[in-house]
Amino acid sequence: MKAQTKETQAAINPEIAIDLLKEGNKRFKSNTAIKRDLLDQVTDTSTGQYPFATILSCIDSRVSSELIFDQGIGDIFSARVAGNFVNEDILGSMEFACKLAGTKVIVVLGHTACGAVKGACDDAKLGNLTALLSKIKPAVKAVTAPTDSNLRNSSNIDFVNKVAEKNVIMTLDTIRAQSPVLKEMEEEGSIKIVGAMYDIKEGTVTFYE
Repeated sequence: MKAQTKETQAAINPEIAIDLLKEGNKRFKSNTAIKRDLLDQVTDTSTGQYPFATILSCIDSRVSSELIFDQGIGDIFSARVAGNFVNEDILGSMEFACKLAGTKVIVVLGHTACGAVKGACDDAKLGNLTALLSKIKPAVKAVTAPTDSNLRNSSNIDFVNKVAEKNVIMTLDTIRAQSPVLKEMEEEGSIKIVGAMYDIKEGTVTFYE
């Protein structure tokens, strides 16, 4: 399969971009990945890149966007940070990806049993990780149930997963609030900004639309 070109990228709208990711995850789930010559794609993209999607995901080794969406070289911009939150640098990267490089969708991808979310739930402290986890703690506070403090920690996986989902939603809100560039692009219909969750046991991505 050839890499994306300027022409194929231009033919993709936000809805098609999401469908391409959904179809890729179905192939991943069914173990029917598209056969690609990655070295050919290296050559194809040596003079330019035309990705159709930008995906913000966690650094978790089990959550590689290229793999779980069955995409090749030059198909997606992949931003990764523990806990899949945004800051000024990631927002700037997203603005480059969409406004200058032409991607049609931003996906904030959380996942079940997230270690960073567990750390935030447990109020873990360790070097620079302490500051990182503080970015996720607002999602912990936003999930009000259960109220029993003994159940609001990493030993309660249902709570952890609810916080991970809330973190995705709050990250979407932050993108729109802190990036007028991306908000305007979404409002005019040139991109979509959506959330999704990856199930590390099933290999399934569920989109929030």
